[in-house]
Amino acid sequence: MTEKALRLGTRRSKLAMAQSGLVADAVSQVTGRPVELVPVTTYGDISREHLAQIGGTGVFVAALREALQRDEVDFAVHSLKDLPTTQPEDLVLAAVPEREDPRDVLVARDALKFTDLPRGARVGTGSPRRMAQLNAYARAHGLDIETVPIRGNVDTRIGFVKNGELDAVVLAAAGLNRVGRSEEVTDFLSVDTILPAPGQGALAVECTAANAALAAELAALDDPHTRAAVTAERSLLAALEAGCSAPVGALADMLGDGQIVKEMRLRGVVGRPDGSALVQLSTTGPVPQTHEQAMALGRELATEMLAQGAAGLMGERAQ
Repeated sequence: MTEKALRLGTRRSKLAMAQSGLVADAVSQVTGRPVELVPVTTYGDISREHLAQIGGTGVFVAALREALQRDEVDFAVHSLKDLPTTQPEDLVLAAVPEREDPRDVLVARDALKFTDLPRGARVGTGSPRRMAQLNAYARAHGLDIETVPIRGNVDTRIGFVKNGELDAVVLAAAGLNRVGRSEEVTDFLSVDTILPAPGQGALAVECTAANAALAAELAALDDPHTRAAVTAERSLLAALEAGCSAPVGALADMLGDGQIVKEMRLRGVVGRPDGSALVQLSTTGPVPQTHEQAMALGRELATEMLAQGAAGLMGERAQ
């Protein structure tokens, strides 16, 4: 008798389906069971409002979590940067697979690099975090750009450049890689220029806490370094009391010589969307061995950033 297929809950977007497909293949290999994708429509997918107005990126997650809680799916795959920082007690983050490229990228007309954009160039992004850092970089380097708020999937956003409405758009490298469109990137934005969103490039595989057997199987997909890094980044975000749509960038990376990882560096940035003020700090410590150590690293950096005035740059703090 063939084993019953595992039901994987996913958003319906092309990107979500692509990344869920990758996880489905990996889960099939680990469990020996077939995996079927169950597309779920989330409020974030149907609303045309800007993310900050509809409650940040948690709007992409709620419907998938409800499907899990109602036993309509066995597990769900999220873009980790979409997850609210508080984890529901009845759900478990069973695996954080190895992270894709965390950088932001530019897709510009005429194959332009960011520093080659003409004066007054219109650059589209739906993210206050990207706006703050793009504008701050432009101010510091004598560039003249206008950031334009946009929404929509990868096709829609790149379409704004192709139809001449915008000179460039900024997207996540990981998303373009997963949908096979990385050749359209005209510039990779260094993390020294723009820190990504906390958890950017990583996926989250979630199931119910009650399904301990499945959680144990899914744990085979977990990458400990990725988990430690994103835990620290999300802890920073939570300690700043900022929602997923706040202008907060964070990246934890491993430092070492050759193959030996010795330390983890956590960098954080908060800025006004117009780029007129930024608080950017980093801290380095031993690679966290436990969840609590990773959380502590994030809290420590957040405390330093708040002491330097980060709260005043975030507009309304999440209540």
